[in-house]
Amino acid sequence: MVKINCAVYVRKSTEKGLELEFNSLHNQEEACRNYILSQAFNNWEYYKTYTDGGISGGTTDRPALQEMIRDIKAGKIQTVVVYKVDRLSRSIMDFHNMMTEFDKHSCNFVSITQAFDTSTSMGKLTLNMLLSFAQFEREVSSERVRDKLHAQKSKGLWTGGIPKLGYDIKDKKLVINKAEAEEVKEIFEKYIELPSVLELMFYLRDKGITHKKWKTADDKERGGAPIGSSALSRLLREKVYAGYIENKRTKEAFKGQHKPIISKELFDSVQEKLANNYKRGDVPYRQKTYLLHNKITDAAGNVFTNQKSSKNQKQKYRYYKLKGFYLPAGDLEKITCETVKAFLDSNMKALPGSTKLAFKQIHYSEELIPTMIDKIIYHENRLTYFINIADLSYLTPFKQSNLNTSENELSGSYLSNDGRFMIIEKPIFIRKGIATNRYNGSETSILTKTENAQALIKALAQGWRYKKLYESGTPVEHIMKQEKIAHRTVYKYLNLAYLSPRIINHIMDGKEDICIGLQNLFSIASSCTTFAEQENAFFSKR
Repeated sequence: MVKINCAVYVRKSTEKGLELEFNSLHNQEEACRNYILSQAFNNWEYYKTYTDGGISGGTTDRPALQEMIRDIKAGKIQTVVVYKVDRLSRSIMDFHNMMTEFDKHSCNFVSITQAFDTSTSMGKLTLNMLLSFAQFEREVSSERVRDKLHAQKSKGLWTGGIPKLGYDIKDKKLVINKAEAEEVKEIFEKYIELPSVLELMFYLRDKGITHKKWKTADDKERGGAPIGSSALSRLLREKVYAGYIENKRTKEAFKGQHKPIISKELFDSVQEKLANNYKRGDVPYRQKTYLLHNKITDAAGNVFTNQKSSKNQKQKYRYYKLKGFYLPAGDLEKITCETVKAFLDSNMKALPGSTKLAFKQIHYSEELIPTMIDKIIYHENRLTYFINIADLSYLTPFKQSNLNTSENELSGSYLSNDGRFMIIEKPIFIRKGIATNRYNGSETSILTKTENAQALIKALAQGWRYKKLYESGTPVEHIMKQEKIAHRTVYKYLNLAYLSPRIINHIMDGKEDICIGLQNLFSIASSCTTFAEQENAFFSKR
């Protein structure tokens, strides 16, 4: 008789009581292990206990659960035993997906206090009914919490969270911090005088006014960073400073039990100016929507323009466009921010000592990028950044007292011939219509070298999985339906599974000189008939 490995899964939603010598998790495990012993005549054997303490059943992002699923996929577990169904999940959709995965790997599921058999249709119906009640209980609990918070706010009570600049929290109430309250007044009054939020941000940095400094329950210090333009805009809209508690879910504001820092008249004046500035087209901080406005060109000097598009009049997509070619703004701006941070953390060995010192004294902020970067040239699979080092006056608003001591090596960086720019070469890969963990398969995206290497490894794993199914006798049509992909896509990934071992080893070793995109890899795998041809095509593109 074949041995059946049984895994025990236990979970508790809160951490309360976990410190006890015998808690709920111990009780669940003991009951499940006794049940497994009672089934010894069926050749059941205890394999392992997977424990998630203090994690909600409304999410599948649980370490022990994910470990158990990996072991199921590896064929180590044939039955999962739980105390009650809701210990595994409280979401019908999540539970359905897990049961599909269990069935795929011939793994059964048993709840010891709710007798049913998932191998029968009646057992599955009973299971879904029980799970419906579990989800109903979870949603009712959520509604109860929301209603309680709404009731508290309607009475003007502070419901918790990170302390606001200008207030301290004592006995779960907001109490004015006199020194910080003066700073808040100055922020609101100064905004009326200055033309924009961006100008106000620079003013606050000159004055040394920062985010609130506070301590956590375990006495760790938090806050104190310079206030950026986005955070400043949110601060200027906080109704708490005018004496109100806002329910942001329902957009309601209630008279608070705390004392206001500014008058309602000043608050209303600031809101009116914010609304008017938002409508104006000449406000500098409106360009924050496109961090690299007028900064990107091609090798011929043609400038990429800003463009937005929408799908079903809902989701907005932003691009940098040139003659029908698009660069996704989100990816490009993220890579640019990472490049600037890497430069500030580098050893800057090519720079004069005084210039290096100036950069090491600044605090990184996105507002720094439009003035720090003179231009970006896009080449195929490469971005060239030109960082202004001739006139460093733009660094003044970002100076800080402490020195950045990081001395990392930055590859691909060198001084321009005229000494006016620090040039950084950044390899990138344009990805069109291929899904990865980070991107929707129907959109264009930009990958860094590391992300590209990860995408290649993921694609190889996908190909090997299809190969295993195909060689075990599963028709391509079944793989298409199971994976919900096109016939051509299945063969593209199958071709990857039959690549040269030398190419596969090179990719799996994570070589730094991998400079080939997934589209090129698909092309090599499908068009080259011998290992020698594949290797010549692959290594010639490095």
